[in-house]
Amino acid sequence: MKVILLKDVDKVGAIGDELIVKDGYARNYLIPQKLGIESNAGAVRVLEQKKKERERREKKIKEECLAMAEKMKGLSCTVSMEAGENDKLFGAVTAEMIADVLFDEGIEVDKRKIVLEEPIKALGVYNVEIRLHPEVKSQVRIWIVKK
Repeated sequence: MKVILLKDVDKVGAIGDELIVKDGYARNYLIPQKLGIESNAGAVRVLEQKKKERERREKKIKEECLAMAEKMKGLSCTVSMEAGENDKLFGAVTAEMIADVLFDEGIEVDKRKIVLEEPIKALGVYNVEIRLHPEVKSQVRIWIVKK
């Protein structure tokens, strides 16, 4: 049976792929789970429309992320924390704290997009990577200072 995948299916194919699969697999798994539809002329047309719409949406999102990355270029923010001896922090600077500081600067970034390779537990200057989009990354300089 020919099917068109509506979602990515592991070890089978990606969205929009037109595949030939066994009838039982299509009727009992792919179609009821809404992972695929039976291939016909109408389904192919609808799929092409959805594909174009998705590409336009992705392009718009990428352009917005590029604009935000340009806005972040050269940005430097300060986080003040309680610190003890040897400039060791009481706690750690989290992605949420960095997101709040960026929000105060007028840049709204989801905390899950902030990449901390290891927890920040000491005073100093750190370059933090922000993944705005799979293809768009930016870096922000964060100064950790004593309260």
